[in-house]
Amino acid sequence: MLGFSRSFMMLRLSMLLFFVLSYSLFSVTTSSDLNSDRNALLALRAAVGGRTFFWNTSNATPCNWAGVSCENNRVTVLRLPASSLSGELPSNTISNLTRLRTISLRFNRLSGPLPSDLSQLVELRNLYLQDNHFTGSIPSSLFSLHLMVRLDLSNNNFSGEIPSGFNNLTRLRSLLLENNQFSGSVPELKLPKLEQFNVSANNLNGSIPKSLEGMPVDAFAGNSLCGKPLHVCPGDATQPAIATDGIAIGNAHKKKKLSGGAIAGIVVGSVVGFLLLLLILFVLCRKRTGNNARSVDVATYKHPETEVAVEKPNADAENGGVNDGYSVAAAAAAAMTATGRGGESGGNGIKKLIFFGSDRLFNLEDLLRASAEVLGKGTFGTAYKAVLEMGTVVAVKRLKDVTISEMEFREKIDRVGEMDHENLVPLRAYYYSREEKLLVYDYMPMGSLSALLHGNKGAGRTPLNWEVRSGIALGTARGVEYLHSRGSSISHGNIKSSNVLLTKSYDARVSDFGLAQLVGPPTSPTRVAGYRAPEVTDPRRVSQKADVYSFGVLLLELLTGKAPTHALLNEEGVDLPRWVQSIVREQWTSEVFDLELLRYQSVEEEMVQLLQLAIDCAAQYPDHRPSMSEVCERIQELRRSSLRVTQEQSDPVNESD
Repeated sequence: MLGFSRSFMMLRLSMLLFFVLSYSLFSVTTSSDLNSDRNALLALRAAVGGRTFFWNTSNATPCNWAGVSCENNRVTVLRLPASSLSGELPSNTISNLTRLRTISLRFNRLSGPLPSDLSQLVELRNLYLQDNHFTGSIPSSLFSLHLMVRLDLSNNNFSGEIPSGFNNLTRLRSLLLENNQFSGSVPELKLPKLEQFNVSANNLNGSIPKSLEGMPVDAFAGNSLCGKPLHVCPGDATQPAIATDGIAIGNAHKKKKLSGGAIAGIVVGSVVGFLLLLLILFVLCRKRTGNNARSVDVATYKHPETEVAVEKPNADAENGGVNDGYSVAAAAAAAMTATGRGGESGGNGIKKLIFFGSDRLFNLEDLLRASAEVLGKGTFGTAYKAVLEMGTVVAVKRLKDVTISEMEFREKIDRVGEMDHENLVPLRAYYYSREEKLLVYDYMPMGSLSALLHGNKGAGRTPLNWEVRSGIALGTARGVEYLHSRGSSISHGNIKSSNVLLTKSYDARVSDFGLAQLVGPPTSPTRVAGYRAPEVTDPRRVSQKADVYSFGVLLLELLTGKAPTHALLNEEGVDLPRWVQSIVREQWTSEVFDLELLRYQSVEEEMVQLLQLAIDCAAQYPDHRPSMSEVCERIQELRRSSLRVTQEQSDPVNESD
């Protein structure tokens, strides 16, 4: 019995000793692995430098260093975007971090070829190297990383052919290779999970493979490629049928005959088509218009005294009050009916409201009967929201201080009516008389950007996130770019946040374009002083570069949440360009940005880029400012970048795929 107890005790001691030795060995191994990761990170820092490498080297663990994340005492994530890294990535640095799942080194100045020992990163899912200066071909070692989900090598200087080895990465969802120097053809890529693909702006040629025909056109732009979704390749077009006297080619023994039903169908179809053609010609003749405008005849008011007495204008409307139930243009109606003059008059005294386009849902009489409220008083006049009796809602601007002749007015307003772009508020109609000039626009239910930024500061305010603000910036830029594309002498002339209106989905629509040349110098120019370029002396003569300056101030307003000098009624505002530059000169700090934007730290680099663009636009000298087309490209690129960052942040969720 005693011998059995002694044997049992020895067995327990042996097991305990085994577990202690195993734990010690595991701890030493784990510590050794983490120390190896630490040494690899320090070797990387020594090779490429960088302004964000404020790593506390006295700390034994690298898991608390900026940009480094760990799991189970191993480095699994390395994110160092926009950290001023430069030089080549040497071997035996990043590749020694063998448990890495995500690497992000985007927006740096890294150069040279990719290290050939990347194949050691067998657990790598996400590799973001866009916006660097890498060169050379893609190393074959990359194609052994079978767990890769997202790969972004865009905006570098990679060259050579695009390897077919990408087919080894069967889990790949995103492959972005645009803006490089790749040449040759696009290989057939059979990647079942591929969602994002882009090879635009390279030196590629040949036909697009069948497996990639479903990708968008933009994915292949800027190359010499053909085939779906681009234009048909030469020689692939379907050959036209050859007349063979009724004999089907390849079936010479069979004659091609039409059945009686087919002949009857052709006859009936021809008759119907002829009748439709006659109907269309009849309608076109009835609706013939001069130039691009349409004149709508409206009967003259019968007795001016009685109608004006019923629709008495509200004296407070011009001062920002609400015209509760009264006509939008009751004062205009009074002036027109009292004198017997209207828009365009024929010999019978008929007045005309001029429409642009073919749609006409109301006439002048409907407009003058509409109940309305004042939306605001701007540089060029007072704007009203008009609700017509049939339920249609429009915005009506009553111009003031129009100093040009009627012929010149009609000529210039016709040009405004021709402007057609998704980011412009379209001019639907206008009315001209000696006393009154009315413009009719689509009504924008969300109001102006100015009201959204500076209106409700209370608890019920809906904060504007980065995506909404950058989207508004891009929409506004596209609207102004379209205006500039219509001719070197065409500009907006009055870009400010109150002239950027919003749809229910927060899409930007630029308003008041082309009106600066219709009116005289404003009697109170202070409302636009904060947006005006320093070289502008006459508000009726604003260059495209001056528009760019105003847009730059608008961008600063979007990013800072602050209003420019005198932009708001009864509020002084700040000299935005000077204020921002004073802070930037000291250091890039978060003090510049609106508090509502500070929560979006993942896109801080993109916010800084947009801030830099705003500063470039608001440069003191016109020649130093970019064009609006360049502005659009830069905003579009940084929005794409922020989208990728958002995907990057969500990638760990998908790593189990």
